[in-house]
Amino acid sequence: MSNPEIVEILELTAKLLELHDADPFKIKGYSIAAFYLDKYKDGELQYMTEQELTKLQGIGKSTAGKIVQIAKTGTFPELEELLSNTPLGVMEMFNIKGIGPKKIALLWRELGIDNLHELELACLNGSVSKLKGFGGSIQQKILESLAFLKDQAGKLRMDKAENVAGLIVNELKKNFEEVVVAGDIRRKAEIVDAIKILVKTESPALLQNILGGIEFLVQDEKISSPFIWRGNVQEVAVSIEVIAVKPERMVNELFLETATADHLGYPTTSGSTIWKNAVYEPVENEESIYVKSGLPYIVPEMREGAGEFEWAEKHGNDQLVTWDDLKGILHNHSTYSDGQHTLEQMALYCRELGFEYLGIADHSQTATYAQGLKVEDVIRQHEEIVRLNARFAAENPEKPFKILKGIESDILGDGSLDYPAEVLATFDYIVASVHSNLTMSQEKATARLLKAIENPYTTILGHPTGRLLLSREGYPIDHKVIIDACAEHKVVVEINASPWRLDLDWRWISYCIEKDVLLSINPDAHSKEGYLDMHYGVAVARKGGLTKSMTFNALSLEEMEAYLGKKILR
Repeated sequence: MSNPEIVEILELTAKLLELHDADPFKIKGYSIAAFYLDKYKDGELQYMTEQELTKLQGIGKSTAGKIVQIAKTGTFPELEELLSNTPLGVMEMFNIKGIGPKKIALLWRELGIDNLHELELACLNGSVSKLKGFGGSIQQKILESLAFLKDQAGKLRMDKAENVAGLIVNELKKNFEEVVVAGDIRRKAEIVDAIKILVKTESPALLQNILGGIEFLVQDEKISSPFIWRGNVQEVAVSIEVIAVKPERMVNELFLETATADHLGYPTTSGSTIWKNAVYEPVENEESIYVKSGLPYIVPEMREGAGEFEWAEKHGNDQLVTWDDLKGILHNHSTYSDGQHTLEQMALYCRELGFEYLGIADHSQTATYAQGLKVEDVIRQHEEIVRLNARFAAENPEKPFKILKGIESDILGDGSLDYPAEVLATFDYIVASVHSNLTMSQEKATARLLKAIENPYTTILGHPTGRLLLSREGYPIDHKVIIDACAEHKVVVEINASPWRLDLDWRWISYCIEKDVLLSINPDAHSKEGYLDMHYGVAVARKGGLTKSMTFNALSLEEMEAYLGKKILR
């Protein structure tokens, strides 16, 4: 059990207690414990004794005992009792934005609603708006949230889908020589609707038998066939297809099961389609399909039918950005704000990975929820950066690693940046991001970002829409207006590489390139391991056609310092 998982269980317990109208002091106890443990970065809770836990802020003896139980079993008796007394449908209501345990309790007790379907019906007939404390606006927000949840059902984020696919592939490779993943995952889709796996075999029956012996797989026999196993993984709703493919057809089927219908339907020079050139005669490689079609080869990520052939008229596949092209890691958090590792630890691991620079960008002072840096904290951090940079220069005078002084400045409600100008001027670069007031109209949200972009201290526009994939829609902005403004003011746009975000959406990368707007693939890392999320960022960047030349953090340290020296006004 990781620290965040333990915190999540404590938070769930507090919610359930509030739902069941339990003792307020007990609710407060779990909430306080979760609050302080969320900030705890000095060790692994799962390895601590009850006595050691009681020494931590906000942890009493009773709570410490519960944490020990959670670490061992993943639960504890009080939580199990609460769960047994709570219908699953009521639990699902915790996913609805804008209503907490008290309002959910009212819906359950006053209207007898214990599932999302009944809640939707009650909203549609106006019953919810009549409850005390609700009203028409909350009823409408519930309907919008329900619509969002319904639309996301049965889908997985890229990282989760890759993990699920990996489990299946590893099992199948025990019996089959060639097992490959196709579909959404091979195209590096940020949201995966279905997992498709191809298995090279002369015996579909053998494949079916092997799949039947994998315990975590659940087959849907009604929609399966002798050649295609369909079903899902236990407790994971996304649909899975495992397809038996004859050896001579493996390349053809991999191509056909990867590209979208729009890509396959693209007309060839002879007036046919790519699909026709891929479906009939066996081929040795995918390149030959494009050669036969008289078209340039398109990498798997870009086979969307979203302008990839127009892109290929001006660019070559060797220009697409890769992990090896990245020279630095920008937008990262340390223990100065809500990160899990110290500034020194973050820097050393960044250097160990072979990068030339680390851009530290902890949260700014308004972000109290993330322990944002007060002015005195900024000064203290900058002093440490100076000391560490001097040390790094001494260790390798010819090619010193360097920490850049950055900040993730909250964009305030009126579009201004956190901190006065004299403090902003002390940073090497600034990532300007929105974290609050996410329900503005498109007009207001766009105007808010425009003011931040116009600020001469803004270097990078962070996660432009603030979306959390499958969890929260982004706030509505006019992308073209925002990108045009970034072009005018020489502001870089972030591709936030966290698999939760992947924001800017890859579909807008081509417009950024058209407007000569640089993009920065940033991990938004809150731990050393978070750097590796840049692999997801690179994947969607390539999907959108991002080239090395248009990638901000593909600049060398020398080039980066020259750029920032011109950008930041002193």
